[in-house]
Formats: sequence, structure tokens, C-alpha cells
Amino acid sequence: MKCPYCGYLETQVRDSRPVDDHMSIRRRRYCPRCDGRFTTFERAEMHDLIVMKADGRKEPFALEKIKKALMVALVKRPFTLDDLDQISLKIRSTLEQEGNVEVTSRHIGDVILKELKQRDPIGYVRFASVYQNFNDIQDFKKIVE
Repeated sequence: MKCPYCGYLETQVRDSRPVDDHMSIRRRRYCPRCDGRFTTFERAEMHDLIVMKADGRKEPFALEKIKKALMVALVKRPFTLDDLDQISLKIRSTLEQEGNVEVTSRHIGDVILKELKQRDPIGYVRFASVYQNFNDIQDFKKIVE
């Protein structure tokens, strides 16, 4: 694995462990040239997911969009970047295990909501307020109840 800091090609694995869903492996790596440390994730590639947008467009699934949405929902909450990576991977794994190559953006939002509801009620309400397009305080009250 190439070092992201100096480009050296012979980095070393210091620690490996399965991620929560046991569908991927988290590896802590070390570069002997620049002493850089970084994390990689290894997972079996099931199939490429295609996202069907509300307006009918189709685009490749982008894990970075899931991470970005989680970062917004969980800002100032007790989650690390590694936690967000693991949650994102779990969401993608859930979608892949359903066996559909094409998934709607709506369904992806539902899977994210389900995961946030289990992990963090504040993040759940934050994500729901944007995802479900809350218009007034009554919408917040409904979801909290």
C-alpha cells in the first residue's frame, strides 16, 4: 500500500481487526520512511450500486456522500472519524446485502435514519429534519414523540 504522505510503496500493517459487521477489515498502517500512520479498510466487492434519484437520474453510489451526511448529522456528537467510516460501511453493506443493484435515494435515506436511530437520537433528529424536509416545530415534535 502506497503511503499517502510520502508515496513510499512498502508500508507495513501494524494492526488488523474486523469492523462491526465483520464484512470488512480495518488495518492500521505505518510508513517506515516518513513515520506516517494511516488507516485502510479492506472489504469484499459485492457489486456496484446504482442510485436512482428522485428526478429519475441514475448515478454510481458514493460512500463519501453518506459520510458527509453523517458528519453533518453528528457534528459535536461523541463520534470519531473512524466511527463515521464504520457506520458508512455498515450502511453500504446493508444496501449490498439486500441484493438490489439499483437503490433509490429515498431508500438510502431510510437506511441512514434507521442506523442513526439506533446509535444517536440527536443525530437521528438532525438528519430527519433535513431528509424529511421539516417545515415547522410540529414536525420536530412528531419525530421526537
